[in-house]
Amino acid sequence: MIAIVFIVVMAVVIGAATLFGGSGGAAAVSATSVPWWSLVAVLVAFIGFFAGGIYVGAALSSLALLAGFGLSDRPFWNFIGEMIWGPSTNFVLVSVPLFLLMGEIMLRAGLSERLYRGLNVWMGRLPGGLLHTNILACGVFSAVAGSSVATAATMGSVALPYFEKSHYPPKLVLGSLAAGGALGNLIPPGITFIIYGLITETSVGALYIAAIGPSILVVLLFILVILYYSYKLGLHADGQTARVTWRDRIGSLADLLPTGLLIGLVLGTIYAGWATPTESAALGVAGSILLSLIDRKLNWRMLVESMHATARTTSMIALILFGAYVLNYILSSLGIPQMLAKFLTSLPLPGWAIMLVIIGFYLALGTFMEGMSMVICTIPLLFPVVKALGYDPIWFGVVITMLVEIAMISPPDGTVLYVLQGMRRQPGPITDVFSGVMPFMFVYMLAIIILMMFPSIALWLPSILS
Repeated sequence: MIAIVFIVVMAVVIGAATLFGGSGGAAAVSATSVPWWSLVAVLVAFIGFFAGGIYVGAALSSLALLAGFGLSDRPFWNFIGEMIWGPSTNFVLVSVPLFLLMGEIMLRAGLSERLYRGLNVWMGRLPGGLLHTNILACGVFSAVAGSSVATAATMGSVALPYFEKSHYPPKLVLGSLAAGGALGNLIPPGITFIIYGLITETSVGALYIAAIGPSILVVLLFILVILYYSYKLGLHADGQTARVTWRDRIGSLADLLPTGLLIGLVLGTIYAGWATPTESAALGVAGSILLSLIDRKLNWRMLVESMHATARTTSMIALILFGAYVLNYILSSLGIPQMLAKFLTSLPLPGWAIMLVIIGFYLALGTFMEGMSMVICTIPLLFPVVKALGYDPIWFGVVITMLVEIAMISPPDGTVLYVLQGMRRQPGPITDVFSGVMPFMFVYMLAIIILMMFPSIALWLPSILS
């Protein structure tokens, strides 16, 4: 419903802008050799595929073949093998399965449970202490997992038992876990940055550095939300952690040490310039194996299960990526991205207004489309528009990643929401998760507005380190 309302409103706005001064946009449309009804047919097929529940990779591949045979007179089938071979052999893409494997090993080795337990010792004295632990534990785990779904699933399995006999409202508990899980892609080494950098040929290391400021901003906003509801609902400090001594806090650092070492190994080598993201991911896998060996949790069955889970997720991402590359090649050969860029930049609207339209488009798209698929499908079309408007590609990469995270927690199709609902031991409706995450989703949108007003939050650190 949100997506339909947004599309109708944007159609009215753009149509009015075209009538009152957007002649350049009309010229851009007429300059293309593709008739408008063909583009409408492709759009209808696109909506039909996803509405029909077809797998994203299969939908993109089928749409690419239909567009190629129906709209192009070039023998594109001669280049399909080369189009798929190019991204599949890209060295940066190798980091995706490595980061996923590292997170899977951490989950099965029990390192995530130790992380949560150690952070709770420090955060328990605050109003809503366990809720703060949810956010910080997810944030720290994100620094080694690189995936929102993996972060939500891992920390949800660890955190939910702590709340079964507590005084915390279930909606707020689930909402804080969903919000924390949404940090999985934003906090380096997020996988979305790798995909975005691969498609747009932007430095992944620079994207990781640029994400530090926005990550801190989002975490602080989440903490403010929890403090507000804690005072409003009277959620005082937890009884057990209120009696924790400094000796207990110092002792809890042993539980934080393994994850801290992995973060230093992965991100430290990237920021120091000692390793590429792919090399640091390999170091992270080696480090997680070594830590699980020290904890005596390493065995052959655990490794096999971790590799199976990693292979499934990697295969899904690869199929989506390859199908999108074929589709993007055909659309680019037809001149559609260039046409869209000329049309939007010629509208009688300031650049920030067009950027708000793009952000609104992603917010609507995220209500019914998976985040990674959303990036792969749309970035090749909208990236030329963003560059033509004069926005920094690194800044836009951070904004896109934040929009992907919002899509992960957007009802009714947010992936993270259904992951948490499926992990609940105590029965309850999915609307608990929906209503609980809404305050966090709104402050996430506020963070994007702040980033638009103050882009230096993302760009200052890369400019200094460069």
